[in-house]
Amino acid sequence: MQDSQPQPSRRGFFVGAAAAGAAAAAVTALPRIQAPAPVEPEPRPAPERGGGYSLTDHVKRYYKTTLV
Repeated sequence: MQDSQPQPSRRGFFVGAAAAGAAAAAVTALPRIQAPAPVEPEPRPAPERGGGYSLTDHVKRYYKTTLV
């Protein structure tokens, strides 16, 4: 009986290892792309007569998580 797949050779292994090593070195040497810093919204001024509660997007998201 003949095997349908050829026997792996040592030469093929070393060629594959060299190609993988070269690819890893190329990826390491490439300049890194930095993501832009997130822009934070400007804080609202404090209320003049105390209090301080305001219905922000963060609070609205929390209220959505408490719905039953």
